[in-house]
Amino acid sequence: MTPTTLSQARSRRRAVAASAALCALTLAVTGCSGTTKDSVKEDGPAKAGDAKANPDAPLKKGLKIAFLPKQINNPYEKIVDDAGIAAAADFGATGKEVGPSTANASSQVSYINTLIQQKQDAILIAANDPNAVCGPLKQAMKQDIKVVAYDSDTAKDCRQLFINQASSEEIGRSQVRNIAKQLGNKGEIAILSATQNATNQNTWIKFMKDELTKPAYKDMKLVKVAYGDDDDQKSFQETQGLLKAYPNLKGIISPTTVGIAAAARYIGDSSYKGKVVLNGLGTPNQMRKYIENGTLEQFSLWNPKELGYLGAYAAAALASGQITGAEGEKFKAGDLGEYTVGKDGEIILGPPTVFDEKNIGDFDF
Repeated sequence: MTPTTLSQARSRRRAVAASAALCALTLAVTGCSGTTKDSVKEDGPAKAGDAKANPDAPLKKGLKIAFLPKQINNPYEKIVDDAGIAAAADFGATGKEVGPSTANASSQVSYINTLIQQKQDAILIAANDPNAVCGPLKQAMKQDIKVVAYDSDTAKDCRQLFINQASSEEIGRSQVRNIAKQLGNKGEIAILSATQNATNQNTWIKFMKDELTKPAYKDMKLVKVAYGDDDDQKSFQETQGLLKAYPNLKGIISPTTVGIAAAARYIGDSSYKGKVVLNGLGTPNQMRKYIENGTLEQFSLWNPKELGYLGAYAAAALASGQITGAEGEKFKAGDLGEYTVGKDGEIILGPPTVFDEKNIGDFDF
């Protein structure tokens, strides 16, 4: 080999080495700080169907599970996360909660990157934004860290599972079933909703109306859907308006925590107390006094402790290979029993919890 040829060969080797170093550096950077849109498309996570579940596999011991709420000081999500951390300890895992103090769209990204560096076995996230967290979550899944969304979903391809509180259909239909039982399936009822364009409210109301078409409710009539705009004072006034406009009104369903509290405040200080049945969705701490003073007998909401408990077991089942996130897979969630993975990796906690004087003292949220 001539000196010139030798020099050219050395130059080519140096160029190849530099290119390899640059690629390695690029991989290191994207692994710590997220990815670009293009790199996510090229390096997306493996689909659930690419792996094989072993439903008989035992839960692994020593798993590291992290809960990432919308914001660290959210009282509701604190209940969810604490329950999940306690559940993790029950099956020999280590759980923790980390998160931002503000619920901005991208505020969770840096925490995901840190959890990747810590080599967590599973990340459970209540997403502030369904897409802003996708880049780092996909990187986590590429490194075999399982990702479970809970309470607030991510985009479907950015996690393996989503733990949903309850199905929209069950929430809507159960509201009618509950108040119908109290009324003996007879009488005029009204709905006090939030805003006219609230997606979840309108979905629930659609199922309420459909439930009322069943023969069992032939003696019940929905006379009005009112909107309090999730404003306390307006909801209070709308309650007053409903009761004056419909003197034969026997019940009000308010599927919004603001609305049901405002309606209870009005009814509790009026001659309608004990005469008009109020039901809907509320929180125990918000509605406790109205249960205790007899303004209403019951209301509903999902149990946040059970949501966290189920999330922990679902994450452990993923990390242990019992499930992959494919539709139809089953796993056991401790005391809650067996659950089945639904379409798009969704797992529904179950029917909303009904709170009354017998159990309301057991809850603090």
